[in-house]
Amino acid sequence: MSIERVLQVQKRDGLGKGASRRLRVGDLVPGVFYNGQGENIAVQVPSLPMEKLFAAVGRNTVFHIEIDNGEKKEKYPALIWDIQYHPYKRAFLHIDFYGVDLTKEVIVRVPLEFIGVSKGVKLGGQLETYRENVRLSGKPLDIPKKISIDVTELDINGAIHVADVTLPKGICAVYSTNYCIVAVHIPGAGEEGAEGAAESGTA
Repeated sequence: MSIERVLQVQKRDGLGKGASRRLRVGDLVPGVFYNGQGENIAVQVPSLPMEKLFAAVGRNTVFHIEIDNGEKKEKYPALIWDIQYHPYKRAFLHIDFYGVDLTKEVIVRVPLEFIGVSKGVKLGGQLETYRENVRLSGKPLDIPKKISIDVTELDINGAIHVADVTLPKGICAVYSTNYCIVAVHIPGAGEEGAEGAAESGTA
């Protein structure tokens, strides 16, 4: 897999709430690039390109961040590490970017997608999903954008745990307890299962 997208940002000098507020008024999003080697670079990025990039790559797909410091441009492979959202507007308040070494493993949360209609549901059971994402470890370019879980063969009282999930080569799930991801219960009898899944660890 190759890196397909580039986000162009500028190094920023003004720090603090006032400076960040002025950037947002100018339709710019303040952020910080952590290069993974102890250096933090304050940056700013136009809102629209940032929104388009996030829609395309999410939090677990590597892209190039190109930082313009006024004298030269430097490009780094990176991930979107953290996002602060406006409390009621559809807007970013702050973005943290994290530089990655493509030869070293990272741990990221990858969304889950459930596909198919389970046998148990066809027999009157109720599908209960307990997780929306799973923590995976692997080299940055090997991390999948999402993990699809086929529930077609899941019968009543059947369950799929994190250890059951088939993952791409070179990728492994990170967890301390083999927690339940999805199960089928008889309607009205799923509360106990949900509580058990919730108590099985934070993964």
